[in-house]
Amino acid sequence: MSTLFRDSPFLARFERAARAGFDTVEFWWPAGEDLDQVEAAIRDSGVSVALFNFDAGDMPSGDRGLLSDPDRQSVFRANVPVALQLAERLGCRQLNALVGVQLPDHDRGDQLALAAENLAWAAREASAVDACVLVEAVNTFENGPYLVSRTDEAAALIDRAAEPNLALQYDAYHMQRMEGNLAATIRRYSDRIAHVQIADSPGRGEPGTGEGGGVDRVPVVLAHDQRPAVLETDRLVLAPVAVLELERRAAPREREELVAEADP
Repeated sequence: MSTLFRDSPFLARFERAARAGFDTVEFWWPAGEDLDQVEAAIRDSGVSVALFNFDAGDMPSGDRGLLSDPDRQSVFRANVPVALQLAERLGCRQLNALVGVQLPDHDRGDQLALAAENLAWAAREASAVDACVLVEAVNTFENGPYLVSRTDEAAALIDRAAEPNLALQYDAYHMQRMEGNLAATIRRYSDRIAHVQIADSPGRGEPGTGEGGGVDRVPVVLAHDQRPAVLETDRLVLAPVAVLELERRAAPREREELVAEADP
């Protein structure tokens, strides 16, 4: 919801999503909106929330998470209990913790060690409300020197943090850009993936609109994989990134708006 319907205020987008045929949404951490009003807008719209991000900094200005930033560790840790309270009120059991970019004059290894420490702490806090904390690998073409840009790197960070309620958020668009081999990777990590986002590369549009690298096969892979973590619906959600299969069900008026507003 943070990148769709951008001609409307954030709080109005949930109702627009419902009218467009979406019954489940996700969003970045609200950029200054009152959290009680966010909760009310979601409840009034009737949509459910599959996932939202912890505070990741100023995303439009290039921030991609606070986990690995020693100067903003206190900001991240102050946000975690607030975010978990919101998640509990919304019935949302998954929160995404963006790792962050490599900072000038900072050692990458030190940043990853700090990220693992903060991730483990956040996961322990989340366990009190039966929530899962996710780690997402993100492409470096559009997001700067993001510290975790491949699936195996995200899995390694989770292993380092070593908490049972940590899992992968798998974004097929980002991973097609960074590593390809989507079907095999999903099968390899299917018991660790809790949330999937699908969009085609390179335009981040509807599956089948891009370079044909296998993004359109992701739902088929998930549907035919017999591992429980993939098939358990409260653990895995096929969530919209830009314009996905759910868009096909949108009313004609809103369908044109979705196509026009999909974030590149």
